[in-house]
Amino acid sequence: MRIAILGAHLVGKTTLAEKLHESFPDYEFYPEPYFELQEMGFAFSEMPTADDYMMQLEHSLKQILRSNRNAIFDRSPIDLLAYALAVDNKLNFSSVFTKIQNAIKEIDVFVWVSIEEPDRISCSDSNLPELRYEVNDLLGELIDDFEIEVIKVKGSLFERLNQIQNKVEQLKR
Repeated sequence: MRIAILGAHLVGKTTLAEKLHESFPDYEFYPEPYFELQEMGFAFSEMPTADDYMMQLEHSLKQILRSNRNAIFDRSPIDLLAYALAVDNKLNFSSVFTKIQNAIKEIDVFVWVSIEEPDRISCSDSNLPELRYEVNDLLGELIDDFEIEVIKVKGSLFERLNQIQNKVEQLKR
């Protein structure tokens, strides 16, 4: 089963993905494309650009294509598209839309970690809170546009993990 964790920055997505991997240790774990690309020597702009996010999106597509049947992804092409659109609302993504559609067909479970009210994690000005909220809103729109079913988790880390584990067990039956 392939599981993708979606969400803006500072919502607990990576922590959740790592804990989920502890629950399913036989699954492959794919970190955020940003970190894999950085490890490969790619230098991102200090202020993120649409090109930076599109490069991460392409890498995310490759992660999905090279993954085994059991995998956990910390990010998906959908959240990276949301970031690219948030920093460049004139972005023409028609060339990648079909690629994203084809890749996400391989994902069995989408988990959306959205910003909760009240916000569980504080976001300082240096962490671009406006971008965070805009990406969160765009994610909701893109989830509808791509017509994907998501588990929108909320609560503590334990509660979020429990919600995912219950869904995975349902799907395994």
